[in-house]
Amino acid sequence: MDPHVPLFVGIDVGSASVRAGLYDPTGRRLAFRVRPILQFHPRADFVEQSSADIWANATAAVAEAIAAAGVDPARVAAIGVDATCSLVAVAADGSPVSVAEDGDPARDVVMWMDHRAGREAEAIDATGDPALAYVGGKVSIEMELPKLLWLKRRFPERWAQAARFRDLADFLVWRATGADVASVCTLGCKWNWLAHEGRFPEAMLAAVGLDDLTDKVAAEVKPLGTVAGHLDGRAAAEMGLPAGIPVATGIIDAHAGGLALVGAAPVGALALIGGTSNCHMVASPGPVMVPGVWGPYFGAMIPGLWLNEGGQSAAGALIDWTLRRSTAFADLTAEAGRRGCDVYALLADRVAALEEREDEPTRHLHVLPDHHGNRSPRADPDARGAIVGLTLEPEETALPRLHLATLQALAYGTRHIVETMNAAGHRIERLVMCGGGTKSALLLREHADALGRPIHLVEDEDAVTLGAALLAAVASGAFADVAAAAGAMVRPGATIEPNPARRAFHDAKYRVFLTLGDQQKAARDAMAAV
Repeated sequence: MDPHVPLFVGIDVGSASVRAGLYDPTGRRLAFRVRPILQFHPRADFVEQSSADIWANATAAVAEAIAAAGVDPARVAAIGVDATCSLVAVAADGSPVSVAEDGDPARDVVMWMDHRAGREAEAIDATGDPALAYVGGKVSIEMELPKLLWLKRRFPERWAQAARFRDLADFLVWRATGADVASVCTLGCKWNWLAHEGRFPEAMLAAVGLDDLTDKVAAEVKPLGTVAGHLDGRAAAEMGLPAGIPVATGIIDAHAGGLALVGAAPVGALALIGGTSNCHMVASPGPVMVPGVWGPYFGAMIPGLWLNEGGQSAAGALIDWTLRRSTAFADLTAEAGRRGCDVYALLADRVAALEEREDEPTRHLHVLPDHHGNRSPRADPDARGAIVGLTLEPEETALPRLHLATLQALAYGTRHIVETMNAAGHRIERLVMCGGGTKSALLLREHADALGRPIHLVEDEDAVTLGAALLAAVASGAFADVAAAAGAMVRPGATIEPNPARRAFHDAKYRVFLTLGDQQKAARDAMAAV
């Protein structure tokens, strides 16, 4: 390889790990490293992290990737950073401000999946402010304003102590550069900042007592693909890179994946980024209001285009939970160890064996996958999951049957989101997926068949980290824009075609899925009246 070709670092901070990748201008990955990060679960609905832990593992992953590639660090032309949309509290001297009820300063991050701020979300919705139209009609419990309001109401002294509140991606950019910068993506998608007008909805903030928030956010908001700042000496030493390297404006992790999946040809394409949760990203030339679906946000994923974002609050987390709660889990894990295979690969084999004996084994087993609420399109954080059709069969067959039904339920949730988006005015013609779920041929099959559409993949198995590197490449000047970078650095992968013979089966199960959602809501309403 030409030693003069520039290289780009992508840093991806997910819910449970940090990934760092090193890429050349063709998108070829030269090295990749993963390090776990901590989560704290002090009680139900509370999920916290440590920014110090995240930063330490991010810098270590970069240093390890550079060392593994065996390249001259001076060839790194820029760094791109993505992260989950979690909230970080920072004091004036840069030290952490606790978000924990017990005041532990190590826990200064409220995770995106944290659901502590339900009453605060209701208070914001009660304002009826026109800005709510740009989040699907109601603010999500997973967004930042409810969490900020929770902190201010319960711990006003910590609110006063915090000089800056930052989305996690913006925090990492700040730690790398010292630049007091926020991203159009983070503020626009998670802080109710109106990117098309370049402002916060001041009346809404004042109505709930957050009128001083604007003094506690970054002084400058920058678009994606621009330089947020330059790597300072301390961060450079920790990463094993020269100081002064450009660092691109930060981006939310799912949105970085969306860049890689559809950045070269965004209009009419849905990017499904799978992980602990699922995100469904659609870009359009003009704003499309979709009830129960976040957005439209201007420039939040692709500069110049509007974005709608659907999602499922529990996806990979639900699949894992379903497996681990089973009494067959220990035996399954032991057998996978003996065979030297992944536990989910073994479970897929058991599903295949079940399908050889039965036509559509989940015909009478149905799952509503709202175990952590419904992000969209019902936009109901209090929604609950359900399993209908249980029998007394042994776990050896009950678990693979339930696993298959869970995968189907996630596919029906995606279908519900797609149909809602199209009914509002989108014309989704192409579905592109990335994330851990794409390693499961069974999950991909069920999505293709349930939606009746081909599922397209990209070649790189970690498209989110690649998306962060795309922004680094654009910020460095190597490419004129995101479309050019995506066209050069992302290569198409496999396509999974739907089986038309299963259409009637999935249509019937989808109708049951929708009915279960209605029934679960009716049950909650009935009990709330008591």
